Amino acid sequence: MSDTGPLTILCISTYEKGQTFLRECKAQGCRVLLLTLDKLRDANWPWEAIDDSYYIPREIGREDLMKGVSHIARTERLDRIVALDDFDVETAAMLREHLRVPGMGETTARYFRDKLAERMKARNFGILVPDFVHVVNDAQIARFAESTPLPWILKPRSQAAAIGMKKIEHADQLWPAIEALGDRRSFYVLERFVAGDVFHVDAIVWERQVVFQAMHQYGQPPYQVAHGGGVFTTKSVPKADPAWPALEKINRDVLATFGIVRGVTHTEFIRSAADGRFLFLETSARVGGAFIVDLVEAETGVNLWREWARLEIAGEDGHYKPPVAGDRYAGLVLTLARQEAPDTSAYTDPEIVFRVNKPNHAGIILASADQARVDALIEEYGRRFLQDFYASAPAPDKPPD
Repeated sequence: MSDTGPLTILCISTYEKGQTFLRECKAQGCRVLLLTLDKLRDANWPWEAIDDSYYIPREIGREDLMKGVSHIARTERLDRIVALDDFDVETAAMLREHLRVPGMGETTARYFRDKLAERMKARNFGILVPDFVHVVNDAQIARFAESTPLPWILKPRSQAAAIGMKKIEHADQLWPAIEALGDRRSFYVLERFVAGDVFHVDAIVWERQVVFQAMHQYGQPPYQVAHGGGVFTTKSVPKADPAWPALEKINRDVLATFGIVRGVTHTEFIRSAADGRFLFLETSARVGGAFIVDLVEAETGVNLWREWARLEIAGEDGHYKPPVAGDRYAGLVLTLARQEAPDTSAYTDPEIVFRVNKPNHAGIILASADQARVDALIEEYGRRFLQDFYASAPAPDKPPD
């Protein structure tokens, strides 16, 4: 509540997600506004929690969007502007700057969206990252190619979920790949491909302090699943594992360096197979996708969407009490399915705590105090999913419309 009534929160989401966030804002007494795409007008939004909604075309220009939201602000006092999806983080930051709404501004938002900005900031503050070069200056690219062992990864600076990445296996593939980008080459970064185990840390930050962290390790790196196929898995890192304190430290270092004041984050690291060191890969100012929120909740009892809503409501002048986290071991098995409505009823183990309900997707979350039991089931279910459900699709070059 503000001095003049309930807080008004404008939630921006160009994908259908964040229903729990919207419901929690409403449950906390806020006035909830949704800004989304025309094509999502009839999506499964929690309309009982939304006071008003506004619709835009996907390709709306920056100035037109500022004008449109400014028009909303004529009759709505916008106390918070929140991006529910990774692709909306910079949009929300721009609108906060324009309307002087509290929260992350455009400069800080760059460190949670732009892979080049992330790598430069991390490297400048002594955080290990894979060797990289901005794909803009021919001489610098040539020096990188001469001094950096293959393979390399050509990455868009502001995409997500392995979208648009290209692996360069041979040096003679590099310049044709760059030339194919045309005038958009400056929107890419080239980096050394580092082999190793990939981890993700999902965290809550309050007043610049990390007050909650959950550590998980992917079965295969997301890039490999997206481009090479296979079933996606991720599982808890036990607190007794030496990886836990190492990840805890590097994640705190990254978030402190990048300057997030309050919010939720999803950050990825790789443990180099060559020397065992942890390197920073990328971060984001939002909850993890691919049902990772549900995985974290199964493990700890903490719903990151709900906690994110609570700390946004608390804002600059309020109070936020971090949740008390449980300590189970959990794992997620997920695949694109060849069936529109996959039937997982043959999977009956008592460790199952969540089943994915999404067209053409099969997924199960397992949780138990017994790490060995969850590990064994993840391995078993991964094999069975390949036979029962698995389907593949080419990795997209751009976000789906």
